[in-house]
Amino acid sequence: MRLDPDVYESLCRMAASVSVPLHEVFQQIGPIAVPPPSHASVADRLFVEVVNQQLSTRAALAIWGRIEAAAAARSEPVRALFAEDSTGEAATSLRACGVSGNKVRALQAIHAADAAGLLGPELAMLPHPERARHLCRIRGVGPWTADMIGIFHFLDPDIWPLGDVAAVGTLRRLAGCTDTVPVAASFAPYRSLLARYLWRSRDAAAPSVAAA
Repeated sequence: MRLDPDVYESLCRMAASVSVPLHEVFQQIGPIAVPPPSHASVADRLFVEVVNQQLSTRAALAIWGRIEAAAAARSEPVRALFAEDSTGEAATSLRACGVSGNKVRALQAIHAADAAGLLGPELAMLPHPERARHLCRIRGVGPWTADMIGIFHFLDPDIWPLGDVAAVGTLRRLAGCTDTVPVAASFAPYRSLLARYLWRSRDAAAPSVAAA
């Protein structure tokens, strides 16, 4: 879904009120497209987010590829590996794929919560703070993960992911600030869109940073 032109112009005005470098980022990137959720359920997205935690994109993709291969070797869907079993074979397979013990237990907790009906479509009706509290009751799901679910699965337009190092660090650099909360607040009700632009800006700069 392409960003509404009026929303984009509003974001540009907000950015201009903060700093010239931030405004330039919005102008250079232009109106972005906000893609639909990439996973059919909250649980499926949570599985991916837990595996991805504290890993580079390349490492996370490699581990996820091994998980898919392990599931295929067992002739099972991927999510079947995340169910706790009495033999512990699934957990052993996940550890062999490079998933830490803590993450294995988190994946099992998410699978159990989903099986208990705690991750159903009714979550979409909750405001983000309440939904985040609900999600954070599950082992291995913290505020950062809940924010990612809100932004990318529920497409909530107004979440500032304070625990995201990339978004916070990029805004600090572009806005010349230490505390990003009041700066991000000036973008309400579009703080999720601010984060998306900051991630785009960082990704665009990544090749030159790596080369240096």
